Amino acid sequence: MTTEKKLKIGTRGSPLALAQAYETRDRLLAAHPDRLSENDMEIVVIKTMGDKIQDRALSEVGGKGLFVKEIEEALYRKDIDMAVHSMKDMETTLPDGLVIDCILPREDPRDAFISATGKTLDELPEGSVVGTSSLRRQAQILNRRPDLKVCIFRGAVDTRLRKLREGEADATLLAMAGLKRLDKLNVITQALEKEQMLPAVAQGAIGIECRADDSDLRVLLSAIDDPISNIRISAERAMLAVLDGSCRTPIAGYAEITSENKLVLRASLLSPDGKDRFDVMGESQVDDGVALGQELGQKLRGMAGPDFAAFQI
Repeated sequence: MTTEKKLKIGTRGSPLALAQAYETRDRLLAAHPDRLSENDMEIVVIKTMGDKIQDRALSEVGGKGLFVKEIEEALYRKDIDMAVHSMKDMETTLPDGLVIDCILPREDPRDAFISATGKTLDELPEGSVVGTSSLRRQAQILNRRPDLKVCIFRGAVDTRLRKLREGEADATLLAMAGLKRLDKLNVITQALEKEQMLPAVAQGAIGIECRADDSDLRVLLSAIDDPISNIRISAERAMLAVLDGSCRTPIAGYAEITSENKLVLRASLLSPDGKDRFDVMGESQVDDGVALGQELGQKLRGMAGPDFAAFQI
């Protein structure tokens, strides 16, 4: 054991957030069996504003920061030593003194379509209602199926599935990664390929945030960082940072490493109503992913032109 006190892992309290925190703990234990034991770590649940506000879309009440502000404040106060985040919930700019240089191996980044009727997205009858709180999903749904309607669906996975069963919508979309981590793959009607629904930036990735000056902890975390996942996420987030980085603009992005060891990045910018859509794709050396992300972000801005503000709400 290298620490004089318990390492405290901060997390939100949803079943998915807790599953991700325990995965982080277990990976640390496996990486450092001679230095850490289960008794050396503690899971600390922190309630965020995003957990408290469940009746409005994130874009209306402050965006992604609602899920992390209280957790980052706990890091500053040293109430916790590290924070476990779904990377798709993270703003592209971190507060001074905090870093995320540990990304766990990325899980399946696709979206899962879940239908109360058993219909696929393309088979839903005209006028069907799809529940989602994601502007990205809303815009892509309406772009593909302008005859459908979208309503706000907030809450943890079980809450959204309950709302679906109770008839608040005919279908909903959730992240494949979250359903897999919760052992709920059986609820999926259709796994949407990236050609059907381009994923959210960093979807399926878990990031560990800590204080930049905590060098001992950063050494421990380096052992569980997945370099390939880190490279892919960094490229996607670089694109997002150029465009916006909040929840007020429908943006999608997905990077992958080819068999020729090239990084390929796809990105999309849509209007909230789905009527306008711009798509770009680029390729670079693996180590140049951030530059590629910035380049594609600028391309999308240029394609939207002076009307870029119309893509935000």
